[in-house]
Amino acid sequence: MLGDGKSSIVTDNTTPAVRFTHVSRHFGEVRAVDDVSLDIIDGEFFTMLGPSGSGKTTCLRLIAGFEQPTGGSIQLHGIEAAGQPPYERDVNTVFQDYALFPHMTVGENVAYGLMIKHVPKAERRKRAEEMLELVRLPGLSARRPAQLSGGQRQRVALARALVNHPRVLLLDEPLGALDLKLRQQMQIELKAIQQQVGVTFVFVTHDQEEALTMSDRIAVFNHGKIEQVGAPAEVYEHPATAFVAGFVGISNVLSGAAAQAITGSPAPFAIRPEKISMIAPDAGVIDGVYSASGCIRDVLYLGMHTRYQVALDDGGELTVVAQNLDGTSSEALAAKGRSVRLVWQRRHTQAIGDGTPTHAPG
Repeated sequence: MLGDGKSSIVTDNTTPAVRFTHVSRHFGEVRAVDDVSLDIIDGEFFTMLGPSGSGKTTCLRLIAGFEQPTGGSIQLHGIEAAGQPPYERDVNTVFQDYALFPHMTVGENVAYGLMIKHVPKAERRKRAEEMLELVRLPGLSARRPAQLSGGQRQRVALARALVNHPRVLLLDEPLGALDLKLRQQMQIELKAIQQQVGVTFVFVTHDQEEALTMSDRIAVFNHGKIEQVGAPAEVYEHPATAFVAGFVGISNVLSGAAAQAITGSPAPFAIRPEKISMIAPDAGVIDGVYSASGCIRDVLYLGMHTRYQVALDDGGELTVVAQNLDGTSSEALAAKGRSVRLVWQRRHTQAIGDGTPTHAPG
């Protein structure tokens, strides 16, 4: 229970909180969700990550009951959800636009779900205050939503969703309307709250940083299908497909003749920009590394680091990211047009293409 604002819900790791089995959702000819199978573990922070139109939000709506699947099965804690209306599901949703009632106070907004369930007024007020304390808004129950900042309104929406003690909380791009600094702060707070209450969080976003920062596991969506599921480090370090390599962070993908010149195989591979070092073109290369010579085509100074676009002599292009530890911006920008040799550890090279992560040849 969450009655004291501190204790957590007991989780059951033997039965998934959410199970998709060959789930599809079609809108005419559009396959918004296309044969998705997925288990979300009870008590984890699970993120559905992908670009617009990839199917992640439709999956969230299927869990909530706002949409019904065209085919397949959805189970919530082992119980078939087919035909179950949203109000009967032990889930709640936090939306990007907050969806607060402007004519109600903050306390009334948080307690609204309890009022619908005919919880006595004193108990409603007590639990609303506990939730507001949990989301770090104590003493603001008498204010109206219009008197709050965007971050505060998002916390109110979170408190309202948690006050009914749902077993699954669905979050539909809830930080999208916030500025960068506040969004980064809320990422930390959301994860801390999830760990404190123990509720299963299913978070939808197109922001890779949010997914990597908060998630226990990430499912990467593309064209209605899941390309990869794994822990943040696994998805980032070992992308299963070219799409994952390019979408989760910045990645270089080479194939064909450009790949052959480096690895000895035309098979596609990915290498992260921060794993590559730039050295003098005539510098010796040690064992255990790949190398490629080229010319710096463009330089983008970004404050903490600089991004270099290097056109390779044997075809293709690689992006290199270097921290600005000693050099100045003028020194970094002056590198444009310079010949360099790029080197990186072979173990950082990731073969991609068939959905099965393997290390590149060599």
